[in-house]
Amino acid sequence: MKPKIAAAYIRVSTEDQTEFSPDAQRRELEAYARSHDLLLEEAHIYVDEGISGRQARRRPGFMAMIRAAREPEHPFDVILVHKYDRFARSREDSVVYKSMLRRCGVEVVSIKEPIAEGNYAGVMEAIYESFAEAYSVNLGQEVKKGMTEKALRGQLQAPPPFGYRLTPAGPGADRHPRNRLEPHPQEAEAVRGIFQRYAAGEGACTIARQLNLAGWRTHRGNPFESRAVTYILANPIYVGTVRWNPEGKTGRFFENPSLILARGDHPPLVDPALWQAVQARLAEARANARPYAKPAGDRSHWLCGLLRCAACGAPLVWVKPHYFRCGGYARGKCPQSQHVCARVPEDCVVRCLKAHFAAAGMPSFRLLEQDDPFPGQEAELQRALVSVARRKDRLLDALVRGAEIPVDAYNRMTARLEQEAAELRRRLSALPRPTEPEADRAARILETLRTLELPEFSTARKHEAAAQVIDRCLLDRQAGTLHIVFRDAV
Repeated sequence: MKPKIAAAYIRVSTEDQTEFSPDAQRRELEAYARSHDLLLEEAHIYVDEGISGRQARRRPGFMAMIRAAREPEHPFDVILVHKYDRFARSREDSVVYKSMLRRCGVEVVSIKEPIAEGNYAGVMEAIYESFAEAYSVNLGQEVKKGMTEKALRGQLQAPPPFGYRLTPAGPGADRHPRNRLEPHPQEAEAVRGIFQRYAAGEGACTIARQLNLAGWRTHRGNPFESRAVTYILANPIYVGTVRWNPEGKTGRFFENPSLILARGDHPPLVDPALWQAVQARLAEARANARPYAKPAGDRSHWLCGLLRCAACGAPLVWVKPHYFRCGGYARGKCPQSQHVCARVPEDCVVRCLKAHFAAAGMPSFRLLEQDDPFPGQEAELQRALVSVARRKDRLLDALVRGAEIPVDAYNRMTARLEQEAAELRRRLSALPRPTEPEADRAARILETLRTLELPEFSTARKHEAAAQVIDRCLLDRQAGTLHIVFRDAV
């Protein structure tokens, strides 16, 4: 009789679980396979180390095993686990994946929790799984409670950020470091330079390039990017405050009301005045941010990114030596080239701003002001974006859980959801911003005009000034019009 082929799944979530260490689990699983005449091959031993069992889709070894079991000619008949909690700590995941495996003719066996065959076998298995889930939930709550207490005391709960290192605790400190930060002699100076250069007006992209040219790397060994620089600039640890989110990862949402901010016991690297100046500039940059925009320093003309085609909405791209042309036309997606000399829209914008500031005469090229068409809808659009993201997650979950969705149908549905999200983001970026006092608005327009007309200012500086008052300019070359959409009622 041909022996059954077995697979083994090994999972350990923490390094100090001696009983459940990968080597210990493997030895017992191999011994069980030999004593029960099961053929266990090296190719079918799946391991997840340092990963929680609460969510199956986050375990690459587990998901590789499930994919193998679902193949038309599944390569094994039984999956051996040390205990049922190694397979899953979520009762829902356990039911879903075991049902899927049973349909494929694959059985899951716990070598430490034998279940006699009979009417109550399923009940006993459910009891084991329920205990495992309850233990996991309780453990998570206790760990979270302890971490919250540490956060309220201002203690570090993450690897040291760039600019800091852990303080040794005397003899034997290499084996038992304390969770207290001290400035890294070289990195601390680099951090201070990042804050000073940004407060002086340099951009995050420029600072990142300078750091890379100087040979700096992040603590993960990667080159610096603008987002890494921005994260440093927004991290209050450099002013002596420890930040932690008890709900999990914060991402870039630093206004999350669940965040815990507490005074740390480490020395700050920047003074409060410099910190406040940087935060004010970051807030201004977020308010004027344009999604997916090219860095200002890479622009060939200050109107790049602001000038768009009235026919298709695509950006007008720079064409040497001094022209703009519709980017959609260049890709065959727009019937109008909108080929126009850069001086025409440039003069129109400048004259329009002068007309608003000093009631000057309008240019011969007709200018049509256009109010934003989506007032007061920000909350509704944000909710719609969240809904689209949830629908994408549910679609992916259904595929992972074994739903019979053809690949081409899944790709079509995903593409449709991405298009919907892109349209919602476009409408969000087009919403009008709050109005400002008349005197402040006039001063802002005057400053923009001075910047645009003086030759000593760079292209990047001119674009930044124009983008503060103009959201976009829609050019219709055939009709001879330029629709200017202001960021507010200029």
